[in-house]
Amino acid sequence: MRDFFINSLEKLIVVIVAIMIIGTIIAALVVMSTEGLLLGIAVLIGGAINSIIFGGMMFLGFGIYDGVQRTANALENK
Repeated sequence: MRDFFINSLEKLIVVIVAIMIIGTIIAALVVMSTEGLLLGIAVLIGGAINSIIFGGMMFLGFGIYDGVQRTANALENK
């Protein structure tokens, strides 16, 4: 049951990051059409960096969880 929730949360994070990227692209296009190309590119770069950092930190947390779980299983089976 625990693995079901962990796997579901991993899939949810992928969906959230994908929505963040789509939102960034839409926001950049809106800014490009109203404020100018340079500001739109800045929004696109800033949003991409934000999405990468968010996704990376979330998956880093899951990597730490998996490492701790493998270590606990190894010590338990010893």
